[in-house]
Amino acid sequence: MTHTEPQRPSRTEPQRPSGTEPHHRPSATEPQRPSRTEPQRPSATEPHHRPPATEPQRPADHDLYVPRGATADAQHVLDIGPERAGWTHSSLRVVELAPGGTHTLTAGDSEWIVLPLEGACTVRTADEEFQLLGRESVFAAVTDFAYVPRDARAQIASGAGGRFALAGAKCERRLPARYGPAPEVPVEERGSGTCARLVRNFASADAFDCDKLIAVEVVTPGGNWSSYPPHKHDEHRPGEESELEEIYYFEIDGPNGFGYQRVSPSRAGGSDVLAEVRSGDAVLVPDGWHGPSIAQPGHTMYYLNVMAGPGGTREWRICFHPDHVESTGGYR
Repeated sequence: MTHTEPQRPSRTEPQRPSGTEPHHRPSATEPQRPSRTEPQRPSATEPHHRPPATEPQRPADHDLYVPRGATADAQHVLDIGPERAGWTHSSLRVVELAPGGTHTLTAGDSEWIVLPLEGACTVRTADEEFQLLGRESVFAAVTDFAYVPRDARAQIASGAGGRFALAGAKCERRLPARYGPAPEVPVEERGSGTCARLVRNFASADAFDCDKLIAVEVVTPGGNWSSYPPHKHDEHRPGEESELEEIYYFEIDGPNGFGYQRVSPSRAGGSDVLAEVRSGDAVLVPDGWHGPSIAQPGHTMYYLNVMAGPGGTREWRICFHPDHVESTGGYR
């Protein structure tokens, strides 16, 4: 298991790297990553061992933690797609619009949900226009949202400006563009005691119709754990477990807030991450037991989960870590 980032600087030290700088600069005092028991990946000098260029490449464990700004470009503050993640289906982009600003979403072979994180916007496709009332922040309330089908183009415009998540999944069926009203979002109180949290199932498999995409929001009170007990969904076992790639996108309430995210191997050579996360950071889960997600006392933690996979049936079936089932009873 390795930490995926060095210790964060204190307030009197230089600020964390911007999106134009390398997102992981080990210092001279940083512990070296232990070697893995699996064979090393071939180097660039061994082209005859490389898989085809079209095959997604699974990132190394230290790349599964994506600090704020690491994937930023001229249009997005966060841009994670299958090529960056080394998988085939799940995507997440975040755009920030100045007052009066616009963004054009070209859906391509993916379906998308436009989800306001902060602020309101209008979403226009060739045939539809949706006014999203949005919200003040992700900690304030659930929000309305818009579904944009594959092979469509949509313009996102915000009169007052704001921040908007674009959750996507490569899909096959082209469903109609639709509006998701905030009052119809199911909100689940999951867990109890120090594992209590709220789950906003706005695009869960049984709440909103998509072809492949599954997306939910989780709000964890300060000092609590969520995504606990650890669970996985990295293999297809009919009726028991579904194969889903997952992205965690984090925001932490209050200044200097942070949390922790754990991903542990479910197989030899599997994903192994322990990341300190702050607002705007993301963690990729291509496989493995994920959880707990730990919120700093006094700072509520929010994360957006985006999932999709190759299965013919869109479903969220998980397997709890056997070492934690007896003591926790699963989600309770």
